[in-house]
Parts: sequence; structure tokens; C-alpha cells
Amino acid sequence: MTYDDHGMTYPSLLTIGQVASRLRVDPTTVRRWIERGALVAICLPHRGKRKRYRVASTTLETLLQETRLQSLSPHAERSGPSC
Repeated sequence: MTYDDHGMTYPSLLTIGQVASRLRVDPTTVRRWIERGALVAICLPHRGKRKRYRVASTTLETLLQETRLQSLSPHAERSGPSC
């Protein structure tokens, strides 16, 4: 969170590259998720074809928390070898 001169708080904003790095995916994947509505982002003013986005750090943390909870669910399907 960041604070302004009046004590208001605002979420920190992350670039597509930062989000991709945290999620260990390609930045193109993050862009697809945003365009499909699976990930909420802010579209910044831009020139040209490529849109510039920022994702609130709180949005990313919520996504990561939900993913962790799903993976801990006893009914979650698990793939891969069982040792």
C-alpha cells in the first residue's frame, strides 16, 4: 500500500512483467487473462496497438490466496505421479 499526503491509502500497482514473474508464467499469458476478464487490471493511457496495464498488488495476493486454498482442498484434483 502507498499513502498520499492526506493519509489516503492506495494499492501498489504491478506491471505485467512483475505479475508474470510472481505467477511464473509468460507476460503474454497475463495479458490474455486480463483480456478475458480472469484477472482485473487497470488500463493506462497508451499509444499504438499494445495496451499498458497495471494490476493492484492486492488483486494478485487475493488470486494467490484463492489458488492456495483450492490446492489444499481435499476434493482438488491432483495430477502427476503419486509416490
